[in-house]
Amino acid sequence: MLVEFFLHLRSFRLPVSTREFLTLVEALDRRVVSGSLDDFYAVARACLVKDEQFYDRFDAAFASYFEGIDARFDAGAKVPDEWLRREFLRHLSDEDRRAIESLGGIDRLLERFRERLAEQRERHQGGSKWIGTGGTSPFGAHGFHPEGIRLGSQSAGHRSAVRVWDERAFRNLDGDVELNTRNLRIALRRLRRFAREGVPDELDLDGTVSGTAKNAGWLDLQLRPERRNRVAVLLLLDVGGSMDPHVETCEALFSAARSEFRRLETFYFHNCIYDHLWRNNHRRRTEMVSTLELLRTYGPDWKVVVVGDAAMSPYELTAIDGSAEYRNLEPGLAWLARIFGHFRRVVWWNPEPERAWMVTRSTELILGALGPRMFPLTLDGIGAGIAALRH
Repeated sequence: MLVEFFLHLRSFRLPVSTREFLTLVEALDRRVVSGSLDDFYAVARACLVKDEQFYDRFDAAFASYFEGIDARFDAGAKVPDEWLRREFLRHLSDEDRRAIESLGGIDRLLERFRERLAEQRERHQGGSKWIGTGGTSPFGAHGFHPEGIRLGSQSAGHRSAVRVWDERAFRNLDGDVELNTRNLRIALRRLRRFAREGVPDELDLDGTVSGTAKNAGWLDLQLRPERRNRVAVLLLLDVGGSMDPHVETCEALFSAARSEFRRLETFYFHNCIYDHLWRNNHRRRTEMVSTLELLRTYGPDWKVVVVGDAAMSPYELTAIDGSAEYRNLEPGLAWLARIFGHFRRVVWWNPEPERAWMVTRSTELILGALGPRMFPLTLDGIGAGIAALRH
């Protein structure tokens, strides 16, 4: 069964290796977990999934492979009456209460549940008595009974059980799912590069143990510099106008970037970058930062991320005085060319769907100057952009 499970995970495009599979087999052989399906899920994910971005894919594969298989119960296990009773009362509608009264009340329902649990010795499919799946017993899953307790797997659609015993809520972290701060942080984490720098003030445990052993047991305390993220990121954000519908996504990206990178500098612009940007949108008219000063301040090794929909009048890119806000003495493309030429690694994340890029003339012009380094602002697009920033 485990080999089939392994192949099933691979069919879901999970990068599961033979070594990781053998680690899972060893964990089961050493009885790290009990016979519970929940315990197996936890240890399998810990052994087989090494990157959080694949958690949703593993959850989907696990759910499809074990669909219809109930978690194993210990017949002698004590199910707390107080917990069951409290949950029943919290979820019951008036109609449910009347249905349960037809069985003799909650006390009688719990009593019958314990009797069945004590008598049953194997998994059961169908029927009207035993705890199992696909029947009309008041205890089980994938069946129908107007009142009862559902145990195991997902509902068959009737949603008539008194308590959904083990319903899980899986969380997407992969592909084109809705962006939020958590999955953005996971995606941005791939860009970090750590190195030890600064004053040696962190205990080097391995070095201390090795030095003490070589020193015949006399304590030889070893210190090392702190491990810090050395990646420097320049984040340039388009604000206002056509970017207003994307404010929440940009806020999530900004929050995630700020938590992941210690060396992060953020500047704003509107539509296109000209001879200045600004740090504070409330003071954009009075506290401007010269673009030339920005190029002198930040070296070519900084990673530059531009976030904008690239949607504007083509004249804003190609003409003097083409800006919708003020007199620009040079075309926008000239300023973008300076930025693209100064920094070694530049990507542009566009919140608009990729299919719309080719019908927007301004986007075509920016792509011509930038090259194939514009990506959609989705998790897949962020992953591709990070790969471009790293290489």
